[in-house]
Amino acid sequence: MEQGPGTKTVFEARAFRPGAITLAEGAPTPGFSDGEESRARGWARRFRALVFDISLLPASLRLAIARAVDHERAYGHGFLFVPVSLGLGSLAWFSATNPPQSLKLAVLLCIFGIAAWWMRHSATAWRLVFLHVFLFVAGMMLAQGQTARLGTVLIDTPVTTMLSGTVEGREVTDKGYWRYTVTVTATTDPELKRPPERVTLLSRQRDLPIAIGEGLTGRARLSPPSGPALAGLNDFAFDSYFNGIGAVGYFLGKPAATGRGLEPAPWFQSASENLARLRAAIGERIRSALNGDVAAIAAALVTGEERAIGRETVEALRQAGLAHVLAISGLNMVLAAGTLLVGVRLALSVVPGLAHRVAIKKIAAAGAVLMVCFYVLICGGAVSAVRSWIMILLMLVAVFFDRQAISLRNVALSAILILAVTPSAVTGPGFQMSYAATLALVAGYGHWRGRPQSQAVAAPAGLMILRATGLFVGGLLLSSLIGGLSTMIYSVGHFHRIAAYGLVGNMLAMPIISVLVMPFALIAMLAMPFGLEYLPLQVVGLGLEWMIAIADMVSHWGGEITTGRIAPAGFLLVALGGILFCLLRSWLATVGAVMALAGVTVIVLLPPAGPEAVISEDGRLVALIDGGTAAVNRLRPPEFIFSQWERALQLSQVTPPLMRRDLALPLPDRKADAAKTGSLDEERARAALSTLMRRAAPAGFPAWRGNGAA
Repeated sequence: MEQGPGTKTVFEARAFRPGAITLAEGAPTPGFSDGEESRARGWARRFRALVFDISLLPASLRLAIARAVDHERAYGHGFLFVPVSLGLGSLAWFSATNPPQSLKLAVLLCIFGIAAWWMRHSATAWRLVFLHVFLFVAGMMLAQGQTARLGTVLIDTPVTTMLSGTVEGREVTDKGYWRYTVTVTATTDPELKRPPERVTLLSRQRDLPIAIGEGLTGRARLSPPSGPALAGLNDFAFDSYFNGIGAVGYFLGKPAATGRGLEPAPWFQSASENLARLRAAIGERIRSALNGDVAAIAAALVTGEERAIGRETVEALRQAGLAHVLAISGLNMVLAAGTLLVGVRLALSVVPGLAHRVAIKKIAAAGAVLMVCFYVLICGGAVSAVRSWIMILLMLVAVFFDRQAISLRNVALSAILILAVTPSAVTGPGFQMSYAATLALVAGYGHWRGRPQSQAVAAPAGLMILRATGLFVGGLLLSSLIGGLSTMIYSVGHFHRIAAYGLVGNMLAMPIISVLVMPFALIAMLAMPFGLEYLPLQVVGLGLEWMIAIADMVSHWGGEITTGRIAPAGFLLVALGGILFCLLRSWLATVGAVMALAGVTVIVLLPPAGPEAVISEDGRLVALIDGGTAAVNRLRPPEFIFSQWERALQLSQVTPPLMRRDLALPLPDRKADAAKTGSLDEERARAALSTLMRRAAPAGFPAWRGNGAA
């Protein structure tokens, strides 16, 4: 049946109208009288006005919206928003003070699931609303399920006890100490009623470490994992819970090895120990061939162990915008997989006639699949590494079926898999920054691939080389710019600082990483079983020395910008706006750009109010805040906590406490009778406190301690 232009316009308007009425004007409503029908239509008009009726817009705009939505549907972009709704649901559950529990979530899941199924063929926007609310609740359900499934026991107070356990993993620090991950088997003197199952303990011994899988025993000081330094900052207790770590601490003295148990370990535990031993052996081989921070960074690129890198080097890399190199992310894995893929394909193409008989590209892809699977097992399974592994695995599998390898669907699918297994990852900066950069780069690649192609023209060899070099440098510059801009909001939101010269640092260092470091690191790993890794590792070390020199040079320019805390609403607007801008291909992407611009406006014009006083979690550090000045109660505040306060609150000046040695009281004699001299003189103590309070400066801390000790 033919339809005129007017009918088409009405149909398109109804396709995007929440709560659209499908009855034509003037058509009788079955079962309703004329008065009831009139009242019903009146209420329908009022309801449409409340929820925004798209028919109120001009016809040209309605047609433009309809065409844009059809354009997005043609690309199948509805699937790309599935991980967005799942992630927002998980983030909402973890951020809630009193999150809903499983029964309430199950009821909501059923209600919105039935509604989404009922309206699956509907042409109204309510179909999408119910679907994404269902996914949002499903994300909350996943978060609640992971939290209940783990049940990690966290100790609630510091305690010193005799601990026995089995070494599950170990890692060397920048000072040469060893940090053990221990599965606890027993605690004595005192015996803990609810001991943690796994702990991390530092041994300040530089002797030969206890082997993985061996038992150990020693007196240890256990403490609860620390919470956030300020509200909204990184919560280490949260991370420890979802990593299964119930306590952190250190050994008082040298732990003693007790050997292996008589009972055989379960197969999964034995496999995990074997992987940990292999990871430790690879790290030792790398550190034996290289020295200093170069060896530590090389080991970090392969095994993911970063604690051995010196703090000054790590800080220089951060200020130069190169800290992402230390994380085993898409960059490392793509370079490794690409090197193997190209190398194997070139090697097979040398064989005469083989390329005509066999699909050597698929053989090379199969080798790359094995390599990336081995890589993700060796590196310890960080979120960035798992995300990269899933994406590259999908890309390589697409090669087998001659399908497009780099696509936004692969990014979305990897995010769905990670959120289904570990939804807690969505709260961390690693997940957010990793996916923000990947999403922006893949979207940018999609636009670049869809650009109009010019006719290839024959040119001299020199000009072709110059053009290829220009494309490489331009691609590197563009990818660094896109990656930096896409992760900037997360750097500001989580770390409260921006590397102003990060683009320059990446431009100078990334060619070295791409050409020297990662390809020769792969060659070293392939040669390691034959004991031939020394020479390739020397090339890796040379490249890393140049990278560290670049980081030192750029960091000395003083380009780090401290931003302080930002408004959560602005952060959310910029993040969601960036997601929309990358996922949409039509002019609707400008909605995301407008949201991001609105978020930046909120961040600049509505900064959050700063506190007047800050107290650390253990109560030992207190700071009175007056603008950019902090008056602290300790001459040497703990660097780990206070550095976070400085960045989050933009503190530029620190006022130390005024020491009043004239008011110092003698410490009690512990050897004397506790009943007589077991405490300070109360009268003298009260008098000293009264004097301090009367003479205290408004913006500072007067302080005193027994015997005048600082």
